[in-house]
Amino acid sequence: MDIQTGVSEKVRQPISGYPMLVVVLALLFLIFIAANSHPGTPFIIILLVAIFIIFTKGLIVVEPNSAKLFLLFGAYQGSVRSSGFYWVNPFYQRTTISLKARNFESEKVKVNDKMGNPIMISVILVWKVKDTYKAFFEVNDYVNFIKIQTDSAVRKLAASFPYDHFEDEKATVTLSTDFNEINSTLEREIAGDKETQPIVNAGTLNH
Repeated sequence: MDIQTGVSEKVRQPISGYPMLVVVLALLFLIFIAANSHPGTPFIIILLVAIFIIFTKGLIVVEPNSAKLFLLFGAYQGSVRSSGFYWVNPFYQRTTISLKARNFESEKVKVNDKMGNPIMISVILVWKVKDTYKAFFEVNDYVNFIKIQTDSAVRKLAASFPYDHFEDEKATVTLSTDFNEINSTLEREIAGDKETQPIVNAGTLNH
């Protein structure tokens, strides 16, 4: 998979939602006053209600370990990663993306190691989204992408090293003993070098 868009996540820090909440409450008060003081002027009431709805729509809450991604008429406008209460352009289309660490345990698959010997192997992967733009735009389903990428990486990894030193006495790294090196190699294989993979991860190989 080779996608080179040259575009990555743009982290934004919108204004606090509390001042705008005061404005929204003030508009609500004005609507109440207008409805009771000037019942014969519906245009003013309709205008105030429209402004109230637009301003209210701009209020958002970003929960911890999550991000909001914003689109305006199909164009990416940025992402908010900091949790809090904010006000943004009311016309933004918003998508919530989880930044929590997730676990994925693959099924055991039968593969051949570097020496051609069949072994049963699986992986426990801990991963999370690193770039919200790439997770949303550059893959169709980033959760499924992780699973497919992991399966491919495990097969490639198994074929790159012998299972143990009995099979290859000159081997400096084996699948059964050098766990740190194997896990680092697995992480590089899954994350890739093309800046297309929207993840940061760590894996544990089981055999």
